[in-house]
Amino acid sequence: MRSFRIGSLFGIPIKLDLTFLLVLPLFAYLIGSQIEEVAGLLNDGLTAGIDIGAISGGLMPWILGLTAAVGLFIGVILHELGHSLTAQRFGFPIDSITLWLFGGIAAFSEMPENWRQELTIAVAGPIVSVLLGVGSYALFSVIPASLSGARFVFGYLAILNVALAIFNMLPAFPMDGGRVLRALLARNQPYARATQQAASIGKLFAIVMGLFGLFSLNIILIGVAFFVFIAASSEAQQVTMKAAFQDITVSDIMTPVSELHTVDPKATIAELIQRMFTERHTGYPVVENEAVEGERLVGLVTLSDAREVAPVEREAYTVEDVMTTELETITPKSDAMTAIERMQKNDIGRLLVVEDGDLVGLISRTDVMTALDIVQQSGAVAFSGRPRTAD
Repeated sequence: MRSFRIGSLFGIPIKLDLTFLLVLPLFAYLIGSQIEEVAGLLNDGLTAGIDIGAISGGLMPWILGLTAAVGLFIGVILHELGHSLTAQRFGFPIDSITLWLFGGIAAFSEMPENWRQELTIAVAGPIVSVLLGVGSYALFSVIPASLSGARFVFGYLAILNVALAIFNMLPAFPMDGGRVLRALLARNQPYARATQQAASIGKLFAIVMGLFGLFSLNIILIGVAFFVFIAASSEAQQVTMKAAFQDITVSDIMTPVSELHTVDPKATIAELIQRMFTERHTGYPVVENEAVEGERLVGLVTLSDAREVAPVEREAYTVEDVMTTELETITPKSDAMTAIERMQKNDIGRLLVVEDGDLVGLISRTDVMTALDIVQQSGAVAFSGRPRTAD
């Protein structure tokens, strides 16, 4: 998501995604355009006594719609803050809270694997939403009947915050209810297996939500369903990989330097592409031979770099003209999962493995996926054994 920071709360950066700038006016419009119907429901359900005529004329519906929409998203921030502050109490740092198209996201640096901690963190957000609903209702109750606009906004927020808490408690992983489900499943079985089970249930709920949204022509619900399905699949895969690579280091799965294909910086781009075709590689460490110091790592060149040179000019350009010199490196003793996260974060396909300034190997996404496949096929992935329990 492309976002910008607007401030911070309790040391946690608060960001707005660009999609939020689209959804806020949309929500304001939807609330404003339905203000008479909603006010009627509040009058019937909460005996609100709202003068519908006083709030439905001129610009008043749009002013109240915008006010209610802003109040809703403030509630979303506080909901995510409930998760975040609880996580911080357990020692898990929070990168940021971001408002975006489908609400809010608290970016955790690390997810808890202790089921009691995850359960507590997961329910904290809905509890905050319920408290906000109760608080909004309390304000609604003391506002004079003559202030129909204020009664509408707080009555609306009272119902919507409680509805938000209920919706989030659906067992659709990775929503709050899905995380509660995973925490409960992880009481008596390994965390990775609990995650896969919770993700499967979450994807099923996503399909049901998507179909319901399709038949009711609810675009927002369809979008939420799509997000839940993708997020459940992604987190399940991440946890599976973390379990598979537990206690495995970079040196265990990297291609050692003795088996590594390297290229000279003076080689032409035409020669490089020919080697790529022959050897079926799309990236090479660039190594320079020096009389005194021997081989020296000077860069990394990929197929993408080579493609930047037009075919007619590939005999005139050399590897050192297009290679990357700002290298992403990792040590052989680092965790394999650290290497995976680094590649994902930087959107690169390989990391150079360096020890004491010397190139000792290379780890690529292909190495990672091959190792993962072998571990899973051999049954070594941590789906068996003692489940994690609270200390």
